[in-house]
Amino acid sequence: MRELLLSLRNVSAAYSGKTVLEGVNLDIMPDDFIGIIGPNGGGKTSLLKIILGLLNPQSGHLKYNIARYEIGYLPQISQFDDHFPITVNYVVLSGLSKGMHLTTRKKSETRDKIEKILDTIGICELRNRPIGELSGGELQRTMLARAIISSPKLLILDEPNTYVDNRFEQELYRILADLNKSMAILLVSHDVGTITPYIKTIACVNYSFHYHPSNEITNEQLKVYNCPIELVTHGPVPHRVMGEHKHG
Repeated sequence: MRELLLSLRNVSAAYSGKTVLEGVNLDIMPDDFIGIIGPNGGGKTSLLKIILGLLNPQSGHLKYNIARYEIGYLPQISQFDDHFPITVNYVVLSGLSKGMHLTTRKKSETRDKIEKILDTIGICELRNRPIGELSGGELQRTMLARAIISSPKLLILDEPNTYVDNRFEQELYRILADLNKSMAILLVSHDVGTITPYIKTIACVNYSFHYHPSNEITNEQLKVYNCPIELVTHGPVPHRVMGEHKHG
């Protein structure tokens, strides 16, 4: 039987007394790869903040069967201060500090782990470069390496393909598919057409929360979920168009 990592029951969120998300029921299992879609302002960021413990739910409850430090997080790149005077190597190293003392690890073990992660993400040559000198895509790769170096049980990514070049975008999803063999992944994206070949299930967040236990979703289902996205298919690759969005 698969062990439940995290569950949310009837969770709602609010800012300044105004409800922005309600009725979230979700179980996250060790091999899940869940795509979260929905319009801007629909509550996706609030959902992530609740799971990460950065926002207390207005109502409902969460049950964690993992420690908070066992959750890796890749935020939107705009939320990170790229002017902080630190190199790529130390940014990635800082991902090991959660839940453990660096002194408890052998230096050679730590060095080998960093080297392996940098090679996996394809940024070995950047290890000594200050983060302020990185391109947007290079910074995104660095932050992904930081998020996974501690081998989390749950990896949360908020728009990870932002600022990533086309060549690395496909490599990114290949890396995530490989990581999903050892960790659950929760991926927030606007680009439902790109992520559907990689995710296993999908949920639409638009004030309310609608979970679909498959990676295939139709326009009719999106309408039922009140999710203002339309799928347009050109050959085997679906693309998305954001429609008008009105809160209830």
